[in-house]
Amino acid sequence: MDSVALFCTAGLVAGALYWFVCVLGPAERKGKRSLDLSGGSISAENVKDNYNQYWSFFRRPKEIESAEKVPEFVDTFYNLVTDIYEWGWGQSFHFSPHIPGKSHKDATRIHEEMAVDLINVKPGQKILDAGCGVGGPMRAIAAHSKAQVVGITINDYQVKRAKLHNKKAGLESLCDVVCGNFLQMPFDENTFDGAYSIEATCHAPKLEDVYAEIFRVIKPGSLFVSYEWVTTEKYRDEDEEHKEVIQGIERGDALPGLRSYADIAATARSVGFEVVKEKDLAKPPAKPWWNRLKMGRLAYWRNHVVVVILSTIGIAPKGTVDVHEMLFKTADYLTRGGETGIFSPMHMILCRKPEKAE
Repeated sequence: MDSVALFCTAGLVAGALYWFVCVLGPAERKGKRSLDLSGGSISAENVKDNYNQYWSFFRRPKEIESAEKVPEFVDTFYNLVTDIYEWGWGQSFHFSPHIPGKSHKDATRIHEEMAVDLINVKPGQKILDAGCGVGGPMRAIAAHSKAQVVGITINDYQVKRAKLHNKKAGLESLCDVVCGNFLQMPFDENTFDGAYSIEATCHAPKLEDVYAEIFRVIKPGSLFVSYEWVTTEKYRDEDEEHKEVIQGIERGDALPGLRSYADIAATARSVGFEVVKEKDLAKPPAKPWWNRLKMGRLAYWRNHVVVVILSTIGIAPKGTVDVHEMLFKTADYLTRGGETGIFSPMHMILCRKPEKAE
């Protein structure tokens, strides 16, 4: 092979690698470049150790049932996964029912807008996003409702990402984010005109604790809606395959323990809420929410190759490959949970704080 041919071949290989890593990059939405993958607030040299620390929580199960330990557990998880979520999934860290003829982006936005429509807020009113992540739902909801949205997340890196996205979207006047624990929120009583939580309260060790805090900070007469991760009526604890799937979801998503659908309304009532409506949004006629996971399997494998390359050459922190592999395995457990019908990530409950709350 002469020098010209060799040069051209090398150029093609380099160009293909650049396209594969930098241009193709994300599975679906370019919310984060692959070259910028990090460990959140964790320094690059400590990502691997923190990944090991995350898994050590599951060797001490009593600690992930403790309100004192859970914030550290969840914060570690989101430092590890936030960049990968943004890169491969987008800015909204949740699921939505598949809508024929609609893109994943549109289906996600519709699912988010429904939450704020349910709580009947008016433009200019202030509402709470309990567990806001990097603020994808917040921005969609603020743009749709013109309400002022205040989000809270335990993870400081997510606060920085959310504020950056809010500024880029031109929604700084409607969206604000604070770093804090939604089990002990830094807000006065009766502050908000409504509240929502999209697939976030599943991280609380006790659902009644986060529901009680939300009850405290919203005004009498206002509404709260939550999309909950639950086991359904099809789940059987004596079925070993069912247990494997649910434990896989818990371990891959930083959950102290999934709750039964049957416990959600009772928990809401126990802290003072009136239950207005309850419905599993994953049930037919809704189309399978896990289709996106199944259709994305090729993209996940492609992204895993990207992560391995970037980690090998020292661009991505050591441990990033482990985190991505964990999320890939978790996607399989989530898909199995959806296909068998034993798990739902969108059990919706709509509650009202009484006008004269006790």
